[in-house]
Amino acid sequence: MTVDHPDADPLESLIARRGEAALETLEELRAADPPTTGGRVLSYVYDSGLEGVDRVAVRAAGLAHGVNGLDPTVFGSVARIHREIVQRVRAILGGDPGDGPDVDDDEVHGVVTSGGTESCVLACLAAREVAGRAPGSGGTIVAPVTVHAAFRKAAHVLGMRFVGVEVDPASGRVSAADLLGAVDRDTCLVVCSASSYPTGVIDPVEQVAAGLDAHHDPRIGLHVDACLGGLVLPFWPGGVGSTWDLRIGRVTSISADLHKYGFAPKGTSVLLSRGRTRHRASWFSTVDWPGYPVVNPTLSGSKPLEPAAAAWAVLEALGDDGQSELVARTARATAVLVEGLSGIEGLRVIDSDPGPLIAVVADGSVGDDQRVHPHLWADECGRRGIAVQAQPAYRQERGSLPSSSHLTITPVTERLTDEILTVARASADAVRGLPDPSPPAAFADVLAALEAGALSPGDLLALPEDDVHAMVSGVLGETGGDDDGMAPLLAAIERLPAEVGGRLVRAYLAAVME
Repeated sequence: MTVDHPDADPLESLIARRGEAALETLEELRAADPPTTGGRVLSYVYDSGLEGVDRVAVRAAGLAHGVNGLDPTVFGSVARIHREIVQRVRAILGGDPGDGPDVDDDEVHGVVTSGGTESCVLACLAAREVAGRAPGSGGTIVAPVTVHAAFRKAAHVLGMRFVGVEVDPASGRVSAADLLGAVDRDTCLVVCSASSYPTGVIDPVEQVAAGLDAHHDPRIGLHVDACLGGLVLPFWPGGVGSTWDLRIGRVTSISADLHKYGFAPKGTSVLLSRGRTRHRASWFSTVDWPGYPVVNPTLSGSKPLEPAAAAWAVLEALGDDGQSELVARTARATAVLVEGLSGIEGLRVIDSDPGPLIAVVADGSVGDDQRVHPHLWADECGRRGIAVQAQPAYRQERGSLPSSSHLTITPVTERLTDEILTVARASADAVRGLPDPSPPAAFADVLAALEAGALSPGDLLALPEDDVHAMVSGVLGETGGDDDGMAPLLAAIERLPAEVGGRLVRAYLAAVME
């Protein structure tokens, strides 16, 4: 029994008791989640496999606890940590003086953001400002349809328009000619991926840069979304076969996430921009209010130092040699898994560029009785303890990208390749020859009405939110069991118009959280 000191603040005692109860509840909640370490979740988490890395991050975050990153003139540690993160990432991505061409205003500057989405939105905002476009004035972002959804979000938030350029349906690759062909007088920014999340390919940055240089307004930005590849591709054994970073002088900005292959905790990313003009174009500043002068280099004002401090400490601890070794482990694991998955009857691994991403589709060269649907396979892998991410098919005029499943490989995966392949083979055996998944019954009437023309996408988009909530609540009831998986919901998404599917999955996630 704990006896409170007579001089103790009674509020401290009350908070201690309630806090202990809250921590016990949190421990129970986390125990029900998939593990974020150990390598059995092949998306969302990036595990170095080294407990020491996590210890450094947790201790650094604790030391930074309570610091407000809003004003580095008050907390000097904010300025130094952010500056040194930018310097390190700039050196990795070829942005140091002497790495690129000797041109005016070529110095590379950067900001530390809360994640890849914020980095991408800021790159689009800077492009709009440099182009002199007002919100809603028709400025466009040109990118392959495989570029991260953050750029569609940026267009929505910034009053711009997203122009998606179709890719080869078999390879997921975009041609430089097609990208450049979509550039016109409204274009503010062209985006390439290194690597593309859905397929693992590296877009043709060099060719796009050359085409922009030769034929287009120099104010048009060229952003490389290296949020995933930025801290893994530069260290990939043997290289990746192309140049895609700031060594290309026409690249005006690049983003790279530290909470991916920098092995830092969520959420830290870096946006690097060429020249002070573009770097500062996305900043917000004002003295037009009665309070303190406000200057925000990122979307947030007040922000914690903990994630950046943890990322800085992990970068310092790893160094280039540690980073190289972790990437080497990732590369070895990727090679073993590509070879093993390629040998599973009914599945096919999409050919991609060097990197840690694997996409798996059904093998169309075999009969229906031998084919393995990747979403059924992903669900079965999950039931057997290996979480694989399912990706819906994507409709294009030149041919759809097929249903696929995605695997993100990290250093810890090297320890688990045998187990992963055992699960992958057993899962394929369990679902081989099964018919393609069907949408949930709760969507059946809607889908039938859409396909018969009795209901239009506009009708669905006009429905009150409560009606949409009722519809997806029915789906939750059908797919909420441990054995149902995500395949039925993805089957519905594949058959729905994109704008309707987007509204329904928004309602679905909201219903889960409510």
